[in-house]
Amino acid sequence: MTDPISIVVVEDDAGLREDFERMARAQPSLRWLGGAGSLAEARALVARERPAVAVIDLGLPDGDGSALIAEWSQSDPPVAALVATMFGDEAHVIRAIEAGARGYLLKDSVPEEFVRAIGLVHEGGAPLSPQIAKHLLARFVPAAAPAATPLRESDTLTSRETHILSLIARGFTVSETAEQLFISSHTAATHIKNIYGKLAVRNRMEAVNQARLRGLIR
Repeated sequence: MTDPISIVVVEDDAGLREDFERMARAQPSLRWLGGAGSLAEARALVARERPAVAVIDLGLPDGDGSALIAEWSQSDPPVAALVATMFGDEAHVIRAIEAGARGYLLKDSVPEEFVRAIGLVHEGGAPLSPQIAKHLLARFVPAAAPAATPLRESDTLTSRETHILSLIARGFTVSETAEQLFISSHTAATHIKNIYGKLAVRNRMEAVNQARLRGLIR
């Protein structure tokens, strides 16, 4: 049995901090270490408790939560940051991602999404709210190639590859994809490599964008 993921929450709304605490304490996979309502409180809390994951709001009374993300992503050991905020505009999204945030959810996400997202960032995944993914795709996918070239028959994705691509689009890690399909992580990684080759892309973001352009996934 794996150890629960230790978390802290940085949120200036006391009611929301309590909601996060109830959610965390109800999940055997999570271990609640505490909450903070400001940058200063958060720094003291993390220095004392050393959590694996920090759920961070960006709008704090004494500054921008991105400052914490930048600090903790470079700490030893690093603290994985999951943004939970009401700010869905491109400026906030890009600033947080560039600071080192591993995931970005809007506060209207359901509790189950936060539980899953915490697990994903802990394993190295990158969970994103759909609106946030659109901002990133628009910024980082080259505008010069919006149209997808037809796949050659030999490059057509198999049903298994299409299924794996849909899981990638939802933020699943290689290990989670393997668990979903009852295959080894090595086999899942091989499928993903084949998908990249067929779509002529280099990473999962480009793969998801190309797949959506081709109508392979929604």
